[in-house]
Amino acid sequence: MRIGEISRTTAETDIKLRLCLDGSGRSTIDTGVGFLDHMLTLFASHGRFDLDVTCRGDVEVDDHHSVEDIGIALGEAFARALGDKKGIIRYGHMILPMDEALVLTAVDFSGRACLAYELQIPTEKVGTFDTELVEEFWQGFVRKAQCNLHIRQLAGTNSHHIIEGAFKSAARSMRTAVSIDAAFAEEIPSTKGML
Repeated sequence: MRIGEISRTTAETDIKLRLCLDGSGRSTIDTGVGFLDHMLTLFASHGRFDLDVTCRGDVEVDDHHSVEDIGIALGEAFARALGDKKGIIRYGHMILPMDEALVLTAVDFSGRACLAYELQIPTEKVGTFDTELVEEFWQGFVRKAQCNLHIRQLAGTNSHHIIEGAFKSAARSMRTAVSIDAAFAEEIPSTKGML
């Protein structure tokens, strides 16, 4: 089982996170940010990742620190669980419809951090959640996961559907990318011999 466990404490957040890449989609999420709880539950389910997350953050200030730091912790958990990345497919992509919204994601666990983020979320908030924090979450994730992640909105006008589509699509892309390719189970998927 490929597992990444993270304990991350700063002056702003205290996070405990456990990720199993070879899971069933089970999750226990308590971040203090309700909308993010929902998105991470979807992410775990659609990626078939087992994910446990607790966060005690300074949400009385705003949700920014919690959302960004959870992205960082999740990215670090992916990096730990993948180890030397031997045998992984490495690449994954998905175009996912969510009602009127259509979102494309593509990922490469390359060892290089790059986020190409092209969502045009029409509202500043979904409920009490600041929609600009979606990009902050994924930026923190790619920095620590050391992956290229492209998230592009192809259609859509409903903020909730766009964001939900992005999380589901990213999960499906990552599920493919981290899967073991039996034909190359003992090889690192790079001509350089490392990622």
